[in-house]
Amino acid sequence: MNTANYQIVRYLFIHNTEYKKRQGPPFRLFWLLYLPLAKYPSIMIRFGAFLAFALVLFFPLSLVANIRLPAIFGDNMVLQQNSRVRIWGWGDPGEKVFITSGWSPHADSVVVNSDGKWEIRIQAPPAGGPWNLTLKGWNTIQLKNLMSGEVWLCSGQSNMEWSTSNKNKQILEELPNSANDQIRLFHIPRTTAETPQDNCEGEWMVCGPETLKGFSAVGYFFGKQLQEKLGVPVGLVMSAWGGTPVEPWTPAAVIENNRVMKQWADMLRPNPWGPHRPGVLYNGMIAPVIKFDFAGVIWYQGESNTGTYQGYATTFTGMIGSWREMAQKNLPFYYVQIAPYAYSGVNTGALLQEQQTRTLGLGNTGMVVITDLVDDVKNIHPENKKDVSLRLANLALAKTYHLPITGYQSPIYQRMEIRKNEVSLYFDHAEEGLMIKGKTATEFFIAGEDKVFQPAEVKVVGNKIIVKNKKIPQPVAVRYGFGNTSIGNVFSKSGLPVTPFRTDNWE
Repeated sequence: MNTANYQIVRYLFIHNTEYKKRQGPPFRLFWLLYLPLAKYPSIMIRFGAFLAFALVLFFPLSLVANIRLPAIFGDNMVLQQNSRVRIWGWGDPGEKVFITSGWSPHADSVVVNSDGKWEIRIQAPPAGGPWNLTLKGWNTIQLKNLMSGEVWLCSGQSNMEWSTSNKNKQILEELPNSANDQIRLFHIPRTTAETPQDNCEGEWMVCGPETLKGFSAVGYFFGKQLQEKLGVPVGLVMSAWGGTPVEPWTPAAVIENNRVMKQWADMLRPNPWGPHRPGVLYNGMIAPVIKFDFAGVIWYQGESNTGTYQGYATTFTGMIGSWREMAQKNLPFYYVQIAPYAYSGVNTGALLQEQQTRTLGLGNTGMVVITDLVDDVKNIHPENKKDVSLRLANLALAKTYHLPITGYQSPIYQRMEIRKNEVSLYFDHAEEGLMIKGKTATEFFIAGEDKVFQPAEVKVVGNKIIVKNKKIPQPVAVRYGFGNTSIGNVFSKSGLPVTPFRTDNWE
């Protein structure tokens, strides 16, 4: 009986299995009426028409699985410009989803799979907007006031989370002048999960005095700088939780399958500030959005790993790699080295800084050094977030957007040469030369075979530093700024501090 009425009846009563489960008695009544009449096609056609009409009146189509979207897709969002962006959601198995946009005359479509999920890539337009995007299945979803531009994920612990809620002076002063429809904000609330989630809470907001409250100061100032320099809309997704080590942000399977990562993850203990178990923050706060097409990631974290610094570079590198794998993209990853602070363990802060420096061996990464932006070594949350953000933005503008910015990376130790009682130190990213702020350089120490470090005499010659100590005729090692509260005073000519380092690997 190949008729339109029959097809409607067949779909509503056979295809929609979830509806059948919820509506047992009506279906038994249907089959009681259907079976005796099955031998009479003409009667069946009339019966089908009547039944379809009754269903429309008494059983609304909402019982059919409407297409749905995760929270990361909504009004006011920003799409990564000129990219084949992924959009995904849920619907009824076999349902066809049509996607039309205000920037393209062509419609895209995708069929919901047997698990009730769908995913498609569509072409995002060049920077601009606002646009509308329409998705149509059984129901229709229209997303309004969309922009196309640059989208960044802002993650880490408390120094990334720091905001108006923490009375940061810089962001509080910014609030009255923060209205900017070219900057859009999405704030993921603190969430843990035992398994990777496909959705999270949150909604896109146009930046302004109200919506900026509680949003990352570092993230906002970074985005503002990008928006001004690039002249395009910027979307910022904040996913941060204070007091958390790197392990909860790393998929549990990554840690469990690596001996070094697991060894140090097992050393972590519960604390009153945030979760410590592997994967629980990745599952709840990264997995739901990592497939969203980001331009890159900025990260400020590390303070909570000073007690287990030995495995940090391995785990941090593993975390970055896992995020890139899930994103199916070699995401630029720019992070902030932790600031000097009076940690309880001997040199634990310096050793964590060293681990962060080692992470630069992973491609498409960059590190901001902020040893000079500390107002009090007893405050683990330095107040100056603007300059931290400016340095992050300059990294992105130079390395990701290839703007002609000079001196955007801190000088970093490369090698040394020993001649008699003098040690010559050479640096990367010091082409323009080095300088001392003050009368003499501080925080340089030199040692001989006895491993006893003495203050060094320092001379800067162009982009080279020469150190010595008259009491050490045969030096073998040099350290600079290598201590929990050490704040050196040697900079590049562009004003960026030399990265703390040591030439030895002594315990």
